[in-house]
Amino acid sequence: MSESAAATGPEPILDLAFGFWASQALLSAVELGVFRALAGGPLEFGELQAATGIRRGARDLFDVLVASDMLDRDAGGRYSLTELTSLYLDETKPDTYLGGLLEMANRRLYPFWGHLTDALRTGKPQNETRHGGDFFPTLYADPDRLRGFLRSMSGRSMGAIRALVDAFPWKDYRTVTDVGCAQGTLLAHLVKRHPHLAATGFDLPAVQAPFEEHAARLGVPLSFAGGDFLAEPLPGSEVLIFGHILHDWDLDRKRELIAKAYAALPPGGAIIVYEALIDDERRSHAYGMLMSLNMAVETEGGFDFTGADCAGWLRDAGFVDTSVQTLTGHEGMVVGFKR
Repeated sequence: MSESAAATGPEPILDLAFGFWASQALLSAVELGVFRALAGGPLEFGELQAATGIRRGARDLFDVLVASDMLDRDAGGRYSLTELTSLYLDETKPDTYLGGLLEMANRRLYPFWGHLTDALRTGKPQNETRHGGDFFPTLYADPDRLRGFLRSMSGRSMGAIRALVDAFPWKDYRTVTDVGCAQGTLLAHLVKRHPHLAATGFDLPAVQAPFEEHAARLGVPLSFAGGDFLAEPLPGSEVLIFGHILHDWDLDRKRELIAKAYAALPPGGAIIVYEALIDDERRSHAYGMLMSLNMAVETEGGFDFTGADCAGWLRDAGFVDTSVQTLTGHEGMVVGFKR
């Protein structure tokens, strides 16, 4: 053993190997309503324990959240939300709330990831399809489950959404369509910041009711177009957005969707693709590569990609002036323009 390895100790390996401990602590805290209980203000230990109904391990759970910078604890022992969790884990702030995503991660992704080895060995997804089910038909047939899924997609995109409203020259365009729009949170933020935009969400017809409910709740004028982007032409618009859509599909389908976008756009129109882009050297952005592994767990052929990969696919389809830009620490966007 080298002296440097002996001096370092095994902690980096242990921290990575047992990372699921911290992950499950956070996910359980969301499920148990820890952050909900603190949304109204600081609570003493006993008050927080009573509000969450935790019978054992409450102090350990609350304090590991403090150690992980998910909660604050003052000198008097009162717990409170941090600036970060107040913004993203307070249910009373629907524009930024991430809890729906974390609930989905806890109920669906966490158990499925226990079969990652099987996904890697067999090449087969390990979600509802593992035992012969079909995730999307089941999801879209259950309105409550669909709404939960759409909320989780809004939460997952929130960082990118908040950045994207200022990361593109929206003043130069009048119409925008979000392909696979979920609740329409991105469009709502765009229209609030740029009220001249006419914004349309394009998704399967079952999404229309939750989309329109969300738009009404946020008080923004949005249009909805129902359809299947895999089977039908895309709506005409000056800007088409694909957010966390392309990574669901294999390369042939990715190229097909990009070609559909090129056909639907007018001259001078733009495509925006935002994803958890992997760094071009594939050395530093572990989140993007883990997201790609998640596609192995969830899909038949989906995978994540680098900004250079995506820019190349756009150019192959005829787009020009392609560029790659970071939106948040985890998210980036690729832009291309039609001649």
